[in-house]
Amino acid sequence: MSEVLVLVDHVGGNVTKPTLELLTLAKRMGEPSAVVIGSSDEVSSATEKLTSFGAEKIYAVDDSEIKGYLVAPKAEALQQLVEKTSPAAVLIVSGIEGKEVAGRLAIKIDSGLITDAVDVSAEGETTQSVFAGGYTVNAKVTHGTPIITVKPNSANPEQTAGAGAVEQVSVTVSDAAKKAQIVASEPKKSTGRPELTEAATVVAGGRGTGGDFAPIEGLADSLGAAVGASRAAVDSGWIAHSFQIGQTGKTVSPQLYIAAGISGAIQHRAGMQTSKTIVAVNKDEEAPIFELVDFGVVGDLGSVLPAATDKITERKG
Repeated sequence: MSEVLVLVDHVGGNVTKPTLELLTLAKRMGEPSAVVIGSSDEVSSATEKLTSFGAEKIYAVDDSEIKGYLVAPKAEALQQLVEKTSPAAVLIVSGIEGKEVAGRLAIKIDSGLITDAVDVSAEGETTQSVFAGGYTVNAKVTHGTPIITVKPNSANPEQTAGAGAVEQVSVTVSDAAKKAQIVASEPKKSTGRPELTEAATVVAGGRGTGGDFAPIEGLADSLGAAVGASRAAVDSGWIAHSFQIGQTGKTVSPQLYIAAGISGAIQHRAGMQTSKTIVAVNKDEEAPIFELVDFGVVGDLGSVLPAATDKITERKG
């Protein structure tokens, strides 16, 4: 059975949930092989988690020649691994960096590329939501080694022990890949909530909040959810652009999406309509968002959300 390379997304050796989802998808296609680019300590930290979710091999790539630069060295490292292992496919988390790495890799190894997949079959056929969510497309790479980026929350991670054999890999990074260097970085301020694009539950607010996101944040915290927003809320200056969901913001695909005070314009729907379960709260019973939802509540979010938060907190207690 052929290997399927999974580029591990991690923070200091802490493996992110989307990587575990990729390992689950990789098991359908062949033998999952995790690629960890980092220090020896980070590889050690990641090994147990990767092994418990099915990694048969763990390729440890020392990042001493890679860190401090943008994505080009990572693409070269993957290129050398692909040439060494001849995998059935390469799976990468679909994010800003992941898609750039995938694009560069596709050019380097002369292979087809599919981005933003929401499912991958055993035969390598992908499912995508395209044209602002207007169509669902099945596609398959027909040339070279399939390179596929997969959106977070596209699969439920399945805990199955793998062999977890660690193999040290040396890579050579060209001078051309070191043209763009990171000269400074600043840690993102933590809100205590999950990352928006990775969260299993998202509570989003729109124009109907009137700028008061307290009910949104309260419900989100009771559910352990991320907070999102519509473009109208962002354009009004009520919340930062980093929270925006939609065609010109972030794309999310959580298990549960709660839209409060959001009308449901196509621009917003494009960023969230692949969510597994959608709930809307809106005073306007004619709001377009109700055409899309699994459950709808016609009412004032200022009353509905705090009541829901109280009930959830009561149940948890």
